[in-house]
Amino acid sequence: MSAASSIPTAPGMPATVPPPAPGTPLAATDLLALVVERFPSATRDAADHWDLTIIVSAEQLRDAVLFLRDDRRLQMAMLLDIAGVDYLAYPGHRRARFAVIYLFKSLVHGHRVKLKVEVDEESPELPSIHDLYKIADWSERETWDQIGVVFRGHPNLKRLLNHHEFIGHPLRKDYPCQKRQKLSVNDPMLDELELRLRQLGYTVLSEGALHSMPTGLPTGAVDGVGDRGQIDPDLVQGSNAGADQRGVL
Repeated sequence: MSAASSIPTAPGMPATVPPPAPGTPLAATDLLALVVERFPSATRDAADHWDLTIIVSAEQLRDAVLFLRDDRRLQMAMLLDIAGVDYLAYPGHRRARFAVIYLFKSLVHGHRVKLKVEVDEESPELPSIHDLYKIADWSERETWDQIGVVFRGHPNLKRLLNHHEFIGHPLRKDYPCQKRQKLSVNDPMLDELELRLRQLGYTVLSEGALHSMPTGLPTGAVDGVGDRGQIDPDLVQGSNAGADQRGVL
């Protein structure tokens, strides 16, 4: 049996599906019909005997995710997880070695679906969806760390579970499972701190620079480079740092 069904829709399946009532999940056949109607090349994964898994191409991934999230009949507002799969030596498997599976759920209706994207072994790469679901930021990092699939456009694609000196991807089937890799120097993770500060609107100065708050400003205020015009709640609540010690990273 092929991993992807050659018949994307079941006989008698409606071409269009009306929006279900809140709390009423769509049947798997109806959900599949909506996706195939929008993406005709999408196919049902026949290897999934329990749930609905739909295979789409890497080029269709972002559009398909937006469709699942924004279509009023689907409203898949929750990305539950992203999982990488290595099919090396999997019995009877003749398709791409790697795949990435995205698990979605509708909080309004309760239905679920999985999108599966097959990934080329020579160039394992997919577009990032971190800007569509916040959880995808760390989920994509974990998938890259463990399986080695690169997510184009990710803001900080670095290891999440393994240390920063780790070589290889331990969930690949050809990784030597008894291999041990020691860490020699800790990662201070300043890049993550700086990225988060920039996302919050702060300006990150060069290492060692300190911006002191001028006198005359209320306790907790931040002035000058990096100022967002807000009161720092940590200082207001009694931080040990006095006004003259307050700096901007």
